[in-house]
Amino acid sequence: MHSEILSNMVVNNILGASTIYGEKGASSRRENRHCWALIVKFEGETVYTCGGREYVSDINNVVILPMGCTYEWRCVEAGHFAVVEFACEETGDEILHFPNCDGERILTVIRDMEFRRIVRKPMYQQECMRDLYSLLITLAKLGDKKYHSADKRERLAKVMEYIANNYSKTITNDTLAGIAGMSTVYFRKLFTQIYGTSPMAYVHNLRIKKAKEMLSSDYGSITDVAYSLGYASVYDFSRDFKKHTGVPPSGY
Repeated sequence: MHSEILSNMVVNNILGASTIYGEKGASSRRENRHCWALIVKFEGETVYTCGGREYVSDINNVVILPMGCTYEWRCVEAGHFAVVEFACEETGDEILHFPNCDGERILTVIRDMEFRRIVRKPMYQQECMRDLYSLLITLAKLGDKKYHSADKRERLAKVMEYIANNYSKTITNDTLAGIAGMSTVYFRKLFTQIYGTSPMAYVHNLRIKKAKEMLSSDYGSITDVAYSLGYASVYDFSRDFKKHTGVPPSGY
């Protein structure tokens, strides 16, 4: 799911923002791409092929090429495209395609980023990072609308609010289903469809995420963190944390 991938993405560095011209008929194959790239083709058309599927890139169709992806491209109609390349620990083997985009607005943002990286005024790196995240958020919301109706997500709004306010307490599927006003079976199916994971896995992942934040700060001891997150003992917390991260809290 495009929105899920972008929502969890953490950008480490922006490697470049450029405007490039592509000649008609030009083509190439890329093996194991070395970084992520967000592309808007504002003149002409390019077609990417990945995993047996074709993706059109033009002013209304934005594509994101993941690090690790293998694909082919061919320039069907000559013209310029704007690209932002960035580093991220995540990898992917499928091109992310966003049809019906406001390509002109995205183009303006990328051009601003390119200008900032040339002029290099104070805080230009932070401003470029802000702009890139704004593009990723815009595309994530667009992908979200593509796959899920607003009505379905709205039905789970109270559930998500409850989880955010009570993740340190005991939470069950039955409790969440009651808040959503639906059967437990249907609730679990709908939640998994929208968020790409089960309700309980979502809650556990949220606790681990909060644990990482606490352990990286001056919050307190591992015991403090464990009890703050609702674990019955430090042992339970340590076991759960290592299960999800591969390392014990003391080694994080």
